Parts: sequence; structure tokens; C-alpha cells
Amino acid sequence: MGEDFIVPLCQETVAILFVDESIILVDKPSGLLSVPGKHPLNKDCLITRVQQNYPDALIVHRLDMDTSGVMVLARGKASLSHLSRQFQERQTQKQYLAWVYGLLDNDEGAVDLPLCCDWPNRPKQMVDHVQGKASLTYFEVLERRGENLQTKVLLKPVTGRSHQLRVHMAALGHPISGCGFYAHAAAFEQAERLQLHAWKLAFSHPVTGVPVQQTAAAPF
Repeated sequence: MGEDFIVPLCQETVAILFVDESIILVDKPSGLLSVPGKHPLNKDCLITRVQQNYPDALIVHRLDMDTSGVMVLARGKASLSHLSRQFQERQTQKQYLAWVYGLLDNDEGAVDLPLCCDWPNRPKQMVDHVQGKASLTYFEVLERRGENLQTKVLLKPVTGRSHQLRVHMAALGHPISGCGFYAHAAAFEQAERLQLHAWKLAFSHPVTGVPVQQTAAAPF
């Protein structure tokens, strides 16, 4: 997706899951940018929609346009600073649900492969054992569908590299179904949208310090 690409209008709404004076928890639909794109026609996004009702909302982290699921927004700069630090220091816990191509042999495991930007083909990323940054993902098999050649997995990224889950699963030989970047034709045609959903997010409340955990059911 280059800078000249115009994102189709996302017809789905942003679900507000929780609001208080410091944070907003939302369920982002697939097909919606987290922040405005570079093209002037790509202004519709999660943060601009939320700011229509909550003008003090600020972006803390992002999900890819094609990925749906839970995100936390900060209300005010103090909350933004506190939440951003938690993400930077890996004090948050993120879990994703995905359908991938093929039947995984192992019920659980880890993918520990360094990633970096594939500059000639950006925004794609790639495994690079020389220049790549350490990237770690744990996976757990939830369901296998032999007739569809698909496996449902729970993904737990330790690091938060761009496209990490997509590249790691593709490197295992099991690309995420419906992925337009890394899936081969058979995997891409398994679904009309990317089968990746941010199911659970856990962090500490920026004011009270109380543990916060939010889930959102996967739409697939």
C-alpha cells in the first residue's frame, strides 16, 4: 500500500468498550486506519472518529488497517505519557486470535526471528538475521479444521514489531488467512479479510495503577 493508495471507506463503526477520565477502550474494525494516512483523502481513521465525541483522545499505539480489535486511547498528555511508557517497556500484555493456513503440527511453540523493513517493498517486513531487531511470538493452537486446511491460534507477541505476527506465521509456513502482504494465493483466498484480531489487552491504569484487562470477541 503506497502513499498514493486511497483507503476504501470503512462502513463499520468504532465500538466504545470503556471510558473514564483517563482512558478510552475501543474495538477497531478491520479496514479502518488507526491514524490518518499520508494521502489527503485518507483522513478517516480511528482517532479522528473517536475525537468527534472525545476531543482529548490521543493515540497510544496502533493496529494495522486490516487488523481488528482492542485498542486503548489516552485522555490527556499525562495519561499518554504513562501508557506509552508501558508499551515501550513491554509492561502490557497483548493477545491475538488468528486463522492461519494449514495444520500446525505442534500445539504450542515460539517464533524467535529478527525482523526489519524490506525497504524495496515497504511497508513489508522481512526476517533478517544480520540487521533485524529481536522479535518473539508465542503461539497456541485452539482449533484445527482439516477440511479447510486452517488452524485457529492464540498469538502472544512479546515484542511489537511492525507486521510481526504476519511475518512470523508466514515464516512457519502458515501465513494468516486473507493476508494481502505475506500469504500465498491459497491462504489469501481463504478469507475476505485478514483473519487477525486483537482479542485481549492488559495494562495498568495510568492514574490508579489498578490492572485493566479488556477483551473484544473476534468477528470471525
